[in-house]
Amino acid sequence: MIKDEKPSEGGKQESGKHASSLIEKIQELGETNVPQMSKDSKIHCLTIVGQIEGHLQLPPQNKTTKYEHVIPQIVAIEQNPNIEGLLVILNTVGGDVEAGLAISEMLASLSKPTVSIVLGGGHSIGVPIAVSCDHSFIAETATMTIHPIRLTGLVIGVPQSFEYLDKMQERVVNFVTKHSKIPEETFKELMFAKGNLTRDIGTNVVGSEAVDSGLIDSVGGVGQAMRRLNELIAEYNEAGKGMIQ
Repeated sequence: MIKDEKPSEGGKQESGKHASSLIEKIQELGETNVPQMSKDSKIHCLTIVGQIEGHLQLPPQNKTTKYEHVIPQIVAIEQNPNIEGLLVILNTVGGDVEAGLAISEMLASLSKPTVSIVLGGGHSIGVPIAVSCDHSFIAETATMTIHPIRLTGLVIGVPQSFEYLDKMQERVVNFVTKHSKIPEETFKELMFAKGNLTRDIGTNVVGSEAVDSGLIDSVGGVGQAMRRLNELIAEYNEAGKGMIQ
């Protein structure tokens, strides 16, 4: 005779703890597969979506990527021996310049192989993040908006504000040209082009245009990005074995 056994009280508590832990992870990091806790895959996927939130908190209805959540994940990826490579997926409108540059610098300084892919859009400060990885991809229909840095909020003094913006813009230009194949002159031409955007200056590049300019390495999707990342991991491991020998 088959008995309909009820789960034990201990099992219920364990299940409740797991569900609570899962909810906490989603609330804190926006994903359940945080690097410190996952041993299932040698590749970690980091998503940067919506608006990049920096020093100021954005309204709750905005879809955001909080840089104070991304930075600890990048540190964890670097020190976690179970993670051999990082796939960065971007669909962002841009956001806080300093937060975006901070994420870009950290990705560029990772010792492990990294691949980025722009799906949908990698606009504004999303451009440095896209080029910060060892190899960058863009989907055929994805777009990237390149434009000068803008300032929102109170302007204390016009000359001082202009100097601050100019220096920050140079930081972005230097980073992008250092981590991609686009010449500085070409990048600045795209940045200051007139008539491309409505009532604005800047340029929208789509898919292969980003590759032709030297900004992005290849046109492709997730499959191509994963293949390239696995190749880079194999090369990295081979080089490590050579050093040990």
